[in-house]
Amino acid sequence: MNFIETQKPEPPEDIDFEAIRGAKLQAVMRAMPKAELHMHIEGSLEPELMFELAQRNRVSLPYPSVEAVREAYAFDDLQSFLDLYYAGASALVTEDDFFALGQAYCERALADGVVHSEVFVDLQTHTMRGVDIGVVFRGLERAVHWAAQQGLQLKLIVCFLRHLSEEEAFKTLEACLPWREHFIGFGLDSSERGHPPEKFSRVFASCRELGVMVVAHAGEEGPAAYVSTALDDLQVARVDHGVRSIDDAALMQRLASERVPLTVCPLSNLKLCVVDQLSDHPLKHMLDAGLAVMINSDDPAYFGGYLLENYLQTQAALQLGARDIWQLAANAFSASYISQEQREAHMTQLNDCFRKAAQ
Repeated sequence: MNFIETQKPEPPEDIDFEAIRGAKLQAVMRAMPKAELHMHIEGSLEPELMFELAQRNRVSLPYPSVEAVREAYAFDDLQSFLDLYYAGASALVTEDDFFALGQAYCERALADGVVHSEVFVDLQTHTMRGVDIGVVFRGLERAVHWAAQQGLQLKLIVCFLRHLSEEEAFKTLEACLPWREHFIGFGLDSSERGHPPEKFSRVFASCRELGVMVVAHAGEEGPAAYVSTALDDLQVARVDHGVRSIDDAALMQRLASERVPLTVCPLSNLKLCVVDQLSDHPLKHMLDAGLAVMINSDDPAYFGGYLLENYLQTQAALQLGARDIWQLAANAFSASYISQEQREAHMTQLNDCFRKAAQ
């Protein structure tokens, strides 16, 4: 099993990318197989399901209606989003709840053409409310099996909440050990400001000793230096977000030469005011600089779009060409936690999709 593919994927010479424009490009984005590597399962909790589960579990939400929740989606920054995110997650209590959550995401992912998805699970969000870790894993594992029957490979990554202590992260790591077969690695998310990656250096060293993949959010609201620290101190295989890398020329060169995957989330960056408008997003510049960037949805229920919508809106805002779209999709498969055989099969399907569109 490979964590990532170190070689940059190159498009076949027989694909006429210039012939794929306008409606053809829209069609190929819809049809092409996709991998998603940055999606928080709790962030796919749509308001309708949130209220359904809250009512069933007799959980009181700080919002009177579905409409009120949607009205609260005008976020000022990451923390204002997280306040709503954690409130919504309180509706998740039983194994059936976590299965319903996972299945709902998988249905949307399948509709978007996703064939492989690695989703984050914020275990501490649930265990700190008294939900047993087994409830979370058993419910989501049912969703994993359901997805496999539909043609979607779904894998789980456990995230530590960086606003909590190192001690709490170690407790979560220990609690996860009996459930080792249910996840492929560990990540780091939540409030970035004031919580640099090195806060969890010892925890990540213990994670690496288990032989699992490690990834971390860095360079979203935090500075480019957080990306460097995630690479050097945490020794991550992928950097989640990483858009602030654009502020450091030397870091940009390093990311390109080392082929470090960056799981960029354009609509999330727009919604959380990381960029003022989507046309300002640095994704195209990063792509042109040779960085292994890709498109993801992050918390799609809150940010206005799942993976396909991120592709469509980003392509329109940045005027991405067919070759750009191919590269973004190929980068995602290259950075996926899959076997080389699976990667080659997905790439064959991707190339065939673009060949057909170019005819």
